[in-house]
Amino acid sequence: MLDKLEAIETRWKEVEKELIDPTVMEDMKRYATLNKEYKDLKVIVDEYHIYRNVMSNIESAKQVLANEKDEEFRLMAKEELDELTATQNKMEEEIRLMLIPQDPEDSKNAIVEIRAGTGGDEASIFAGDLYRMYQRYCDNKGWKTELMDMTEGTMGGYKEIIIKVMGDKAYGQMKYESGVHRVQRVPDTETMGRVHTSAATVVVMPEADEFDVDLKEGDIRKDTFCSSGPGGQSVNTTKSAIRLTHIPTGIIVQCQDQKSQLQNYVKALEVLRSRIYEIELNKRMEENSKKRKTMVSTGDRSAKIRTYNYPQSRVTDHRIGISNYNLPNFVDGDIQDFIDALQLAENAERLKEGVN
Repeated sequence: MLDKLEAIETRWKEVEKELIDPTVMEDMKRYATLNKEYKDLKVIVDEYHIYRNVMSNIESAKQVLANEKDEEFRLMAKEELDELTATQNKMEEEIRLMLIPQDPEDSKNAIVEIRAGTGGDEASIFAGDLYRMYQRYCDNKGWKTELMDMTEGTMGGYKEIIIKVMGDKAYGQMKYESGVHRVQRVPDTETMGRVHTSAATVVVMPEADEFDVDLKEGDIRKDTFCSSGPGGQSVNTTKSAIRLTHIPTGIIVQCQDQKSQLQNYVKALEVLRSRIYEIELNKRMEENSKKRKTMVSTGDRSAKIRTYNYPQSRVTDHRIGISNYNLPNFVDGDIQDFIDALQLAENAERLKEGVN
């Protein structure tokens, strides 16, 4: 572990020198990449310096115990050694986790798409419930959210809603929500009181910036149309809504939530860029997803990850087999425990693979 830490410190110093190189500063993409690497390495280097100081103090305490005759000094040294050893053990565990190669996308903002699946109107209502759950979770985290686009359901909720989540490591937290969410409950539209099963799909993508994806204007077809509301009725008579088609991939994105055509175009471009970027990420993550049951943010939109059972007030995550029996709190945004458990499970799997 010490060898790895020393190598990281050496690399950190190299990056520091590169950042002040005028030729590097002329290449903004390279500069941004190096700057991020510098910040990521600094966290580990700072911890390494503290750990190195603890180890030095442990050696000093051992020297006192080996050479000091005064019992009072020996007792003080013994107490200090016990405390330092406990600190050493704790820090070593933390450093092992820090040495696991981090997903470079984790620090990005997130684009979250929620779509109604099987279940008709109830699926749209459930998609709305998921949106509110994530909105409250983000509020609790102090993150900002921005509505990118939405299509309302005929009986409430949303057929589709897309939001951008802006916050510290937003994608690193939200990525575990990708997959099929299933709900079991008696819909408001059910007159016989029978429990129905409906579903909604959540897709979480890292927000891609202009350095991540080189979008050529000639590869994008732009169409304009009038915004529409529930049921498809026209909301206005101006063609402010935007539909972008990326010709090489066939990806289609539309945005009609903003008042101006320019605003809709900018937001549609953000989503398009992130979807194209996700394709490349999926290729890199496919092999890892086969090994790690906690990672479902790899484009497998059919993976059932969680069930919300209202009659039993139970939420179950099927990837790691944990349940929560306080469903009202969970759908009110109290989902951090599940995300923490998924992160812990993934880190444990990666440690078993010998990544550390």
